[in-house]
Parts: sequence; C-alpha cells; structure tokens
Amino acid sequence: MTVKERIQALRSLMLKHNIAAVIVPGTDPHGSEYVAKHWKERNFISGFTGSAGTAVITTEKAGLWTDSRYFLQADMQLQGSDIELFKEGLPETPSITAWLGKVLQPNDTVAINGAMISVKDYRIMADELAFYQIKTDATFDFISEIWSERPALPSEKAFELEIKYTGVSAADKIKQLRANLEAKKLDTILLTALDEIAWLFNIRGNDIDYNPVVIAYAVVDRQKAVLFVDRGKITDELKISLNSNGVEIQSYNAVFDYLKQLSGAKIALDFSKVNRLLYSIVKQNNEVKDLVSPIILQKGIKNEVELAGIRSAMVRDGVALTHFFYWLEQHVADGNLTEMSVAEKLRKFRSQQKLFFGESFGTIAGYAEHGAIVHYEADEKSNATLKPENFLLLDSGAHYFDGTTDITRTVALGKLTEQQKRDFTLVLKGHIALGMAQFPVGTRGSQLDILARKALWDNGLNYGHGTGHGVGHFLCVHEGPHNIRMNENPTTLQIGMVASNEPGLYRSGQYGIRSENLVTVVEAETTEFGKFLRFETLTLFPFDVSAIQIDLLTDAEKTWLNNYHQKVYEKLSPFLPDNEKEWLRAKTREIE
Repeated sequence: MTVKERIQALRSLMLKHNIAAVIVPGTDPHGSEYVAKHWKERNFISGFTGSAGTAVITTEKAGLWTDSRYFLQADMQLQGSDIELFKEGLPETPSITAWLGKVLQPNDTVAINGAMISVKDYRIMADELAFYQIKTDATFDFISEIWSERPALPSEKAFELEIKYTGVSAADKIKQLRANLEAKKLDTILLTALDEIAWLFNIRGNDIDYNPVVIAYAVVDRQKAVLFVDRGKITDELKISLNSNGVEIQSYNAVFDYLKQLSGAKIALDFSKVNRLLYSIVKQNNEVKDLVSPIILQKGIKNEVELAGIRSAMVRDGVALTHFFYWLEQHVADGNLTEMSVAEKLRKFRSQQKLFFGESFGTIAGYAEHGAIVHYEADEKSNATLKPENFLLLDSGAHYFDGTTDITRTVALGKLTEQQKRDFTLVLKGHIALGMAQFPVGTRGSQLDILARKALWDNGLNYGHGTGHGVGHFLCVHEGPHNIRMNENPTTLQIGMVASNEPGLYRSGQYGIRSENLVTVVEAETTEFGKFLRFETLTLFPFDVSAIQIDLLTDAEKTWLNNYHQKVYEKLSPFLPDNEKEWLRAKTREIE
C-alpha cells in the first residue's frame, strides 16, 4: 500500500471504533531511539524514516512532528502524502496536543498503543488533552491490524561481552543494583531499556541496526534476576555464563504473566522509559515507585577498563580514517566517487581493524548542499557525485568490542570561498573552546554549551542541534544521562563520562560544517575554590587545516590545535605505511 492507502485503512478502523485521532510514535515498547524493523510503525504509516518524530492521524488531517535535524529530510519524504510537517522548536509550531485541541471536538477520543509510549509521556499527553475535554485510550493497536506484511522480530544470536572488555562481571553489577534497591527500601525493579539490560548482563546482539543490543525485558529483586528474551537467541555457552552470574532465563513474552503474578511488592519503574501497557499490569497488585534507573548513571560513568578500551579503539579507528582520507584525496578528482561509495569504502577500511563489530550508526556522507541536512542519508535517488570543490561532511562511527567511536570531519575537496573558510573556522573555534574548558565539580552540560556557540553567536550564526551527547561503551552511540546542549539537564558532568563535542553550521542549499570529537571527563586540579574537571579528547584524527582562516584563531586556540595534532600523529603514525605517514605529517603540521 501507499502511504495514502495506509492512512485510509487506519481511518476505517478509527471510524469503526469511534476514535477521532491516532498518535503513532517513532519508538518501540522499550523506548528506543532506533528500533527494529518490526516496530517501525511511524515509518509505515507516514513514510518518514528519521529516528525522531511522531505521526498524528485524524479522520480528516494528518501531521508529522520532528526536530531540526530532520526538517529537510521530512519535507522531502512527506511530499505527496498529504501529511503536514510540523517543525518542533519553532515558535509558530503548535504541540501535538495543542493542535489536536484545535482540530478535534470535546469528548473526542485520541488513541495510542500503550506499548509504544512511556508512563510519563502518556500522563502528560492525557493531562494536556483533558484541558480540551478530549479523552485518551491506550488499549488499541491499530497499526498491527493494517500492517499485513509486518517484519518478524529479529532472531539473531546474542553473545557475552567478556569481562576483559567490561571490567565488571554481571554478578557484581546485579549486586550493586540490589544494593541501590535496598537503600531505597524497594523489592523489585523492572527494566525495559535495551541498553541498560545489555550493560547489566554483559550481553550484546544484532537486533537493531547499529545498536548492539538484545530485545529483552528484565526483572531484578532481592533474590532473583530474570532475563526475558527469545530463548532461541541464547546459546548454551551464554546460558551457562548467565546462570553462573545468577541470571534466570525466561521467554520474551513471559514477562506479562510474570508481572501479573507479582503481588504486594514495592516495584521500581522508570516512568520515563517503562511503557504504559506494562505499568497498567504492575500497578494492579503492587506498590509502584517512579525511580530513575540506577543503571543509567552506572553505565554512563565508564570504569578504567572501559576507558582503556575506548582509547585503544580510537587508535584503530584513527588508522582506518587515515587510510580512508588518504585514499579519498587520491581519487576525488576521478569523478566517479559518490556519497554512498565513499561511505562503503570507509566501512571497509574500518572492518579491517581488529575487534571491529560494525558501524555505530549509518554514515552521514553529505557533499555540498547535502551537508546542510543534519541527519542526511544518501539513497539511490539523492546519491551525489563528489567533485574537487566545496565541502564533504562525513559523520561516522564504529563499534569495536572494546569501545564505540563517533567522529565528524568536514573536509575541503577543492578551493573554498572566504565565507566557507570563515564558517569552518568559527565552528572550529567553538569546538576548541569546549575542548579547552575547565569547570568546577557540579557543572552541568547546559552551563558549558555556550562555549561551543559563542563564536557563532557573535557573528549572528547558530545551529539547531545539541552540542554533545553521551556515548556508550560498545553500546548505543547516543546515551544518557548527561549531555551538552542548551536545554536544561540536571545531570552533572562526572569523571569517566564520555560525550561528543560537535558544534556545526548549516547553510541550506550550500553546505554544512560539523567538527566532532569524543571527550571524557577527567580531573583537572584542586584549588582553594574546590575541585575542577576538564575534558580529555579521545578521538584521534586531524581537522582540515587547509579550511582554516588562521587569523581568526587566538594563540591559545592555535596551541590547543597544534598539541592535538601532535598527539594524533604520535598515536597513529606507528601503524601507518610511509606514504600515509608522510600524508598525516602534512595534515598535522603546526600552525604558526
């Protein structure tokens, strides 16, 4: 069916059940950012494939809400669908509930699949719609009724991530989780976030593209730890290991009966993650406590084994990047390189490195005007041919068994204009300012975000996305609890946290620029005014010095860049052939 035909089929069901509107989020029952094909309901009903966005279908209208990363992509993908694009974050854009309050009538009912929305988000939505005297219902699963060729749930095998990479056994992690429950006088915790479950039990899998997680639920109490997962995914070897760590295995859908049998327990749920369907089961016979999962912070603060692994992975990743960019420079003038072909070539170079598992997200290879689409994904229709001119923005990353990488480099493929050089330098100044930051213990990411933007703001420029996100250890490339962005986040930056540093600038129809490294928080110094922290840059690859307008850099910025480039050369050159070593020496040359 076409998108229009799918919407019409949905509307027929809505009329049958007297439903005025259906909300279709772009997530899954686990609150994931990226989801398995089986749960791409928003994609199915709208045709929009971005990782963030919500579709709303009424009996007469349809809308798609998404953020600034996907404005251009959504505009293209929604063409011809009769779905209106609503650009979140703009002052003129109404919220979903405000829009529904305008287009619906009092006593109308809005439906949403209770498995696809968190307890917190459902409550907020219901309260806001109640203001307009509109009712909500979380008991319908309309998409399943019309999606006749829905993909099956993934069935690939899970595997154990060895303690030489994790640094801590699953048994010890479970013990710490139980201690947290006991301190809060709680009996049980229900876990639904896939990365939290993977981290707790030291398991990884292939169930979601680019995210090495296993589709599962988990329940941990004072005596038992139960992993609910498709038994076919668990090898005999993994089962023995999990059992030895005190983990019982039950089938994936057994979680519903297990929760129904619980009675009189004090159960912790993270209302921002646990879906409304599971909550409705648990609350019937138990005392429910809204608790931010302790695993989020435990997972976000990397231990010394994890950090050592990440640093090692960065060297191998930097070597692969050097192979690639050396090759790119030799062949860009041939006239037969495309966005898709260079992304595949980079993947091949990475795959030749030890401990490589896969890409950590779909490579964004945006040439010229495509670089202005923040989360651009080339396809056969848009696939641009590279020319020896303008910018190529390349945002890519990899999973290795010992760490995850995420790097963006914007490189000049030919002569640049003065505006391009100035823009590139202003973005780089922001990157360096954040990279140089020293800050007191207790500082939040929102308090540092201005450092990355000030050079741009001073020139009337800005970017619409966050400056930094947390990064998992051989896990999801986007993770919490910390971030660096304008929006307030109460989580403070702590030693061992890993985050991205990625300011950018995007000129629609012309080019995009982003400069991204991963950093980790380390101790700086202790003075009479307290303990101070700083960032250690983990990523190892040079910035394009040919694109810099040198007179815009201060002496301190030049020193930081020269020191960084010296480190890059020292770390990578021992693993390079002579021709690439000479190339890297030129790319890391000192700026006077």
